[in-house]
Amino acid sequence: MHLTEKQEAVRAEGLRKVFRTGNAELVLFENITFQVARGEILAIMGQSGAGKSTLLHILGTLDSASAGDLYFGELVVNSLTEEAAAEFRNRELGFVWQFHYLLPEFTALENVAMPLLVRGRNRIESLQEALKWLREVGLEQRAHHRPGELSGGEQQRVALARALITKPRVLLADEPTGDLDSRTADVIFELIATLHRDHQLTSLVATHNHSFARRCDRVLRLEQGRLEEIVPAELPVL
Repeated sequence: MHLTEKQEAVRAEGLRKVFRTGNAELVLFENITFQVARGEILAIMGQSGAGKSTLLHILGTLDSASAGDLYFGELVVNSLTEEAAAEFRNRELGFVWQFHYLLPEFTALENVAMPLLVRGRNRIESLQEALKWLREVGLEQRAHHRPGELSGGEQQRVALARALITKPRVLLADEPTGDLDSRTADVIFELIATLHRDHQLTSLVATHNHSFARRCDRVLRLEQGRLEEIVPAELPVL
């Protein structure tokens, strides 16, 4: 897939991230430049500590780069005020993390509905929408179970439903299968791929899972502060 064939969804230009401790500086990465076409599913790979999560947080406006620009369409996201960035994030982005961060005192249904309830949506309508999304991820029958009563894979499916209930255009996932066994991880990836396709998402996934990355449209590897593109089919099968 080439950017000439589809409209650009995300563009990073010259992103740099520096952490300062006293007089010392740690350059995590610099001159990170890449584009993502609308409808692509992109894997960001790298060893632990390479900066994948930090890069994803910057892309999700949860952190800021030390330098560089970030575009979503024509919008220069890093120029937004904190309030405007929060509004953009809540409207346009969906997040899934390695650890699901479900609220243990609420049912699966209530957890999925929470983003709508926080927005002030009607409770009955929010729960009806949440049930629809639980049906999409195959968990309608588990709607009234609390997170502690669900398996790891089921909890991650609830987290996916919660991320997508607001109908974002871009899905950001940070090691979404990292806490799961290989069989369950495959199921979650297939679900992400299906939801990505069915809801015409643009998806950026930080992962160290080669099997997952091989099935993405493109793969970018972050290593020693630099980013390089890899042909997915050329990744070794581990």
